Amino acid sequence: MKRIMTSFICLVLTLGMGFLSGCSAKPAENTSAGEEKKLSVFASFYTMYDFTKKIGGDRINVTNIIPSGVEAHHWEPSPSDIASLKNADMFVYNGVGMEGWVDKVLESLKSDKLVAVDTSKSATLLEKSSSGKEHEHEHEGEHEEEEHEAGHEEGHNHGDLKYDPHIWLDPMNAKKQMEAIKDALVKVDPSNKDYYEQNYQDNAKKLDELDKAFKDAASGFKTKDIVVSHKAFGYLCNAYGLNQVAIEGLNAESEPTAAKMAEIVDFVKKNNVKYIFTEELLSPKTAEAIAKESGAQVAVLSPVEGLEEKDIQAGQEYLSVMRRNLEVLKKALE
Repeated sequence: MKRIMTSFICLVLTLGMGFLSGCSAKPAENTSAGEEKKLSVFASFYTMYDFTKKIGGDRINVTNIIPSGVEAHHWEPSPSDIASLKNADMFVYNGVGMEGWVDKVLESLKSDKLVAVDTSKSATLLEKSSSGKEHEHEHEGEHEEEEHEAGHEEGHNHGDLKYDPHIWLDPMNAKKQMEAIKDALVKVDPSNKDYYEQNYQDNAKKLDELDKAFKDAASGFKTKDIVVSHKAFGYLCNAYGLNQVAIEGLNAESEPTAAKMAEIVDFVKKNNVKYIFTEELLSPKTAEAIAKESGAQVAVLSPVEGLEEKDIQAGQEYLSVMRRNLEVLKKALE
């Protein structure tokens, strides 16, 4: 919270002096003379960037406000990031408390131009729980508009992580998030409605196929337990009948106690768990320690919160990473 308030103070001082420097989020490229001006869209982290790019295609310039390879839970915007966001046409974010900085930043901007899109509004949410099993809730904003003008209150606040924010790990929620993005793009840029609609339909079909692949595989899993680095996989587990045992909490910043470590090691041994899952953007040391103590192996199960630049350049994206996750689960659970 102190870091966020410092960012606001720095922004006010910087704007008062009439200059900005050190912008970590690149602004959208300018169009050449005679070309149709593209919408400038900012996304709050990689997953939102990827979903927006899939729907907006070549009709928008989309910027991931978080640098590649940075863990989304712990990132906060700089004054120059906030200034760049103010000049955008649209801002796409996950919601449900995933981006703890969003509400205060949007309130500070008070822009008549910027349309902010909370993609969680029609998703089915899981309430935060201390166990591996979660409780479903329909989002209280389900029947509200998917976007609002920056600076307007939405009537609810998920900053305390009342709900699990990792909603995109259920492909059916991901489809609802893409639909929210599509609806917002159509509203802001109605001349390209058919283009956005077609992109959404194409990706919705791919998500349906992904969901079926997970369901088909899960029906043959011999065990249902997965041990993960942080509690990001509640939606994946809820959708496909699995149970997550997490080393760390929802925001990936809590350190397990010695007693917790011993409890997980005991669980792994008693339930014949073959793999301890770590993530690309988190340190694997704790997972490796548990694996060594329990006789299990370590593998990567991605929450798709962020990708390294080299992986993006190699063509990796949400669908391919989720397919890779499925193959990892097949190896561990069949």
